[in-house]
Amino acid sequence: MNPAPLVALVGNPNAGKSALFNALTGARQKVGNYPGVTVERKSGRMALDDGRPIEMLDLPGTYSLDPSSPDEAVTRDVLIGTQEGERRPDVLIVVVDATNLDNHLRFALQLVALGLPTIVALNMIDMAERDGTDIDVARLSAELGVPVIPTVAVRKRGLDALKDAIGRASAGGGRTLLSPTVPGADLTALQRRSRQIAAAATVQRPLQRAFTEKFDRVALHPVAGPILLAVMMFVMFQAVFSWSQAPIDWLAEAQSWLATTATNTLPDNFLRDFLVEGIINGVGMVVAFLPQILVLFAFILVLEASGYMVRAAFLMDRLMASVGLSGRAFIPLLSSFACAIPGIMATRSIDDPRDRLTTILIAPLMTCSARLPVYALIIGAFIPAQNVLPGVGLQGLVLFGLYIAGIIGAMAASAVLRRTVTKGGGGGFMMELPRYQLPVVRDIAIGLWQRAFVFLRRAGTVILTVTAVLWLLTSYPKVPIGSSLKQSEYSIAGRIAGVIYPIVRPIGFGRDMALAVIPAMVAREVAVSALQTVYSIDAADDPTQGEKKLAGRLRGAWSLPTALAFLAWFVFAPQCLSTIAVIRRETNGWLWPSFTLAYLFGMAWLAAGATFWTATALGL
Repeated sequence: MNPAPLVALVGNPNAGKSALFNALTGARQKVGNYPGVTVERKSGRMALDDGRPIEMLDLPGTYSLDPSSPDEAVTRDVLIGTQEGERRPDVLIVVVDATNLDNHLRFALQLVALGLPTIVALNMIDMAERDGTDIDVARLSAELGVPVIPTVAVRKRGLDALKDAIGRASAGGGRTLLSPTVPGADLTALQRRSRQIAAAATVQRPLQRAFTEKFDRVALHPVAGPILLAVMMFVMFQAVFSWSQAPIDWLAEAQSWLATTATNTLPDNFLRDFLVEGIINGVGMVVAFLPQILVLFAFILVLEASGYMVRAAFLMDRLMASVGLSGRAFIPLLSSFACAIPGIMATRSIDDPRDRLTTILIAPLMTCSARLPVYALIIGAFIPAQNVLPGVGLQGLVLFGLYIAGIIGAMAASAVLRRTVTKGGGGGFMMELPRYQLPVVRDIAIGLWQRAFVFLRRAGTVILTVTAVLWLLTSYPKVPIGSSLKQSEYSIAGRIAGVIYPIVRPIGFGRDMALAVIPAMVAREVAVSALQTVYSIDAADDPTQGEKKLAGRLRGAWSLPTALAFLAWFVFAPQCLSTIAVIRRETNGWLWPSFTLAYLFGMAWLAAGATFWTATALGL
């Protein structure tokens, strides 16, 4: 029996390939790695209207058939039929961004020249029309010599016409150029030809292009550009505190109501203690910081959707080159602000192995969203909610400083690594500057919902499990009557924390802090629930602490230098176990994950110690 025709989606990065792939295949998808390389392989199946099955393959985005990174090499090898374990596609769907036609046609010309049945999916046609660009699809098809189908992948527009074209091409109806250009031909000639085709097929009404060019004179200016970026980041961190306070208070009140109701309703036994102290107080304390996480991601999503984030990459390129990093490292590092795991996986687009390794090693230093609950708790407890200037809050200023400290730490680590264990030359990178556009409210709302769902799922699984185990370890064995030790110190968890307490005591940490940093290795947010669990259990035997919230208990137990040292620790602290596992997978061994743990622990200890000793010397 003959296998189903293999249709490969290929094109430049950010052309909408994955969105089109998802729209065509629906839920019939599977993800794996190509044999021999750590590059993601996404495949799926679809059925034509006549019932014929089609196998779909979403290839990594690339700019040409001359690869400069592992993922680009995979795309080239699949297309020419030399990729291990992968047959050559029967049909190509070249996904082209209609708003950036002249640049995307350069690669399309190379792909058409391969001689395979080819279809061009002219994606994001709605954005081109909105920006005032009319594209003559028939003329474009005639110039390329292949069918051209206008599509809007995210709205599933043009899919029926695309499926019809796939059906004809898979049955032997595809067309190719009569005089194909061989892969690897003169890129200058290809660029010239792509511009000629784009000019012949488009009618530009100068609406959005003029605005983009005018704004970029400021956004990309060597002086004004970095200032604008710094102001945007500063406003973002100010908003994290000022905009989220009301919903945080609502969630805290809901948590308090649940705890009080459970305490008054259930009998005084193991189950009630576990539910109130371990689940409601422990996990609830983490969930209460969801509004701040959503405010942060709202800013990031808006900047991405508007087209500004790529400009930020351009501005950061010079800084990154000064510490030995390629400009390609910016996007993985930017992704690490959400979570280091996708950021580390995104390093597959970096061609130089030492460049890629360096980026992997410093990605954990980017301040991921899991740190935000820890930052928010300590800042809210110890930093006054007051303005240092009109509209400039001290709490937001401290949070901004923590993020900047993480960036500076990552750049310093890169400079050292590139001169020692990952010594080598850096490379450049190519990127497109999309037009500015107003973000779609629906898309932003969907993005926030997805991130809220991921956070709540994490709270309901990993954080819940770790918090429950921690509560059990902190609750038993019971401290004997008359003992001078607290329950948290006498318990199993307290004795485990006692092992690392001598190591962190010189930097100002107490036993409760030593206990909190251990489960934080599983998930950063657990540090908050760990502190809540410890103080809830100890408060049961201390009537003066029973009604206090965690922030009040911390203020009574910690000094300001101690609190600042705890913040400094989490700027550089060793990453969660999931991140270490991903580093192990991406580097094919335990050498670099072990190195990452060691150097991050050293940076965290030194940073916390320097902060504590300095603050103490200043009499804070």
